[in-house]
Amino acid sequence: MTRFTFLLALLAAAFLAPQTSFAQRTYTFGMIAKSQGNPFFEAARAGANDAAKELAAKHGIKIKIDWRTPNEEDAQKQAEYIEQIVLNGADGIIISCSDAIKLTDAINKAVKNGVPVLTFSGDAPNSQRFVSVGIDDFECGKATFESLAKLLNGKGVVAAIDGNPNAANLQQRAAGFRAGAKAYPGIRIVDIFYHKETPQDAVARIEQVMQANPDITGWGFLGGWPLFTDNALKWPAGTVKCVSVDALPQQLGYVRSGHVQLLLGQDVYNYGWRSVEHLVNKLHLKKNPAKAIDNTQLMEVKKENVEQIAKQWEKWLPK
Repeated sequence: MTRFTFLLALLAAAFLAPQTSFAQRTYTFGMIAKSQGNPFFEAARAGANDAAKELAAKHGIKIKIDWRTPNEEDAQKQAEYIEQIVLNGADGIIISCSDAIKLTDAINKAVKNGVPVLTFSGDAPNSQRFVSVGIDDFECGKATFESLAKLLNGKGVVAAIDGNPNAANLQQRAAGFRAGAKAYPGIRIVDIFYHKETPQDAVARIEQVMQANPDITGWGFLGGWPLFTDNALKWPAGTVKCVSVDALPQQLGYVRSGHVQLLLGQDVYNYGWRSVEHLVNKLHLKKNPAKAIDNTQLMEVKKENVEQIAKQWEKWLPK
């Protein structure tokens, strides 16, 4: 190479360098929850949006969250959203599965097309998703029963309410609830009752069960659905003991009123945050999670700390 051509090469490199150095990589992550308007998933969405902003600034990239969620639970629509998101050129997918069996093929097709998928609060354990964010649902169900049993001093009649019977995470909570009962022979379980995952359906189911079983002294809510609406529990505060999974803002009022003695809160906001972080790690930093299961711990919410949790929600889900 002559000196002249060498200088030309240097000038070309100098000219091109600013253009390439200022190019920002943009990632699009599809996010599919179970149902629109559910405060649980709105909190996860808020966490994902905040993570997108913070991690984009940290790594000098752009992150877009493509929110695709059916109005009501519908695994078939979720599968269609996965296909649409892949066709639109998304880089990764975050999904809370309404029905693991119906969604496994759709997840696997996305992965086959080079789009990594992770699940949160609703896994598809037999799929090729690379990580699942949530809690140990079996232990959650077990803790719900054990906490309720302590409130009842080991004696009474209890019932539980659960959501979609096809959701893998809710199946595990029901199994854990029944397993917890084995250590308390003085407590009889009427049954675990299922419903569509809407507050109205949950409240109607509880009223129906109470009318048929007025001797019930305790309820375990394996999800917070009935507490997402006002005046859901018709009995005088404290006459029926209640333990509920989740500790979303709408549920806190029932702790204040004494209708619910204990909430077992999930780290919902951080489900969204961690999900985006996992995708950034995998796609941008080329780092896979240490384990395929990323579980968080439940937090106990009682009258003593309910106001502290309420203040945290001001950040987690601002109005």
